Amino acid sequence: MNRRLVRPRGDRWLAGVCSGLGRRFGLSSGVVRLLFVLSCLLPGPQVLVYLVLWMIMPNE
Repeated sequence: MNRRLVRPRGDRWLAGVCSGLGRRFGLSSGVVRLLFVLSCLLPGPQVLVYLVLWMIMPNE
């Protein structure tokens, strides 16, 4: 089973990055979104990583 890392067109809120990561790793997109929001409470480059993934992940 080879799942590609892509941004799906149907399950997007902002750019589809969390949904694509969820599909790739077999998680719910809601869980990935929640983890991302919680990680934003910690110091670090989370938003920058999200923007980079938005630019490099292809559309489905």
